[in-house]
Amino acid sequence: MPYRRTTRFVTAPDGTRVAWHTHFGNLREATADAELAARPTVLLTNGIGSSENFWRYLVGNLEQDHRVVHWNYRGHGSSDESLGDGYQIRVHVDDLERITEAVMARGDGRPPHHVAFSMGVRVLLDLYRRRPDLVPSMTLIAGAPGAFGSGVDSAGARAFLSATRGMLKLATPTLPLAAPVAHAVMASRFAYPLARMVGALRARAPRADIDEFMLALRRMSPKAYWYTLRGMVEGHAWDVARTVQVPTLIVAASNDLLVPLGEMERMRDAMPHAHWMRVDDAGHAGLLEAGSEIAEAVRVFLVDHGLEPPHEVGEHAPVPPS
Repeated sequence: MPYRRTTRFVTAPDGTRVAWHTHFGNLREATADAELAARPTVLLTNGIGSSENFWRYLVGNLEQDHRVVHWNYRGHGSSDESLGDGYQIRVHVDDLERITEAVMARGDGRPPHHVAFSMGVRVLLDLYRRRPDLVPSMTLIAGAPGAFGSGVDSAGARAFLSATRGMLKLATPTLPLAAPVAHAVMASRFAYPLARMVGALRARAPRADIDEFMLALRRMSPKAYWYTLRGMVEGHAWDVARTVQVPTLIVAASNDLLVPLGEMERMRDAMPHAHWMRVDDAGHAGLLEAGSEIAEAVRVFLVDHGLEPPHEVGEHAPVPPS
């Protein structure tokens, strides 16, 4: 789905340019920045490999009266591949810190409401660890503070994570051979039905959106994806989750195979003040499968916490069709 947006970049100390995009909806591009500056800002942080169309329902709902921004990890979307600092979580946190400050400087100077999806939840919680002043409120969607089994003090969990890290490290030399095979599978007409067959996608997952996601994956650097994946299984932010005091909405999908419902419930138990939403008949692609429900829940959360002027639910422009 084509967005009307302005793209800008922050430059990291290693020279990598990291892209961020401001959505301006029906406004004139030439005057959009000035008109958007006074609006409350919502900053969207992706999951690994996810394409911007994952946000289309949320953007369509909020861009009418918010300043909505999303950004790209290194090697994703419009951002450069990492020039020196790699793809560890701390690097993505550094980039999010710079993005947040740049977004504030071009807006009203106030920190944004953060919305994070999948791996973005870990990145955002680590930003909260480092700079809580930049995270006044958050929505955490289909993502946990760490890889499956992290934050659990048991020999079994430690062994599982150690084996996972070892397997990813051992498989790294095969990347040049595996990438073309993976691209061929993603480009085939069997990718969507295979994902449906194994339960990764629900019946209401829009085929066109999944095809767009697969295209974005094929275009991105295999190295960037793989090393980001390796970084994702190192460390965790479960200790941070227990310290969060700001208004928080947690959105979990009942049929998520990548971040199981039990992990999301464990995060909810670590953050007893958080609002909780469980979306049924949705998996890890819940932002597409239940996009309207999630977007309206985020809007209601913002209203309830005084993060935007109150409106009647359903008052805003309709979400774009599938």
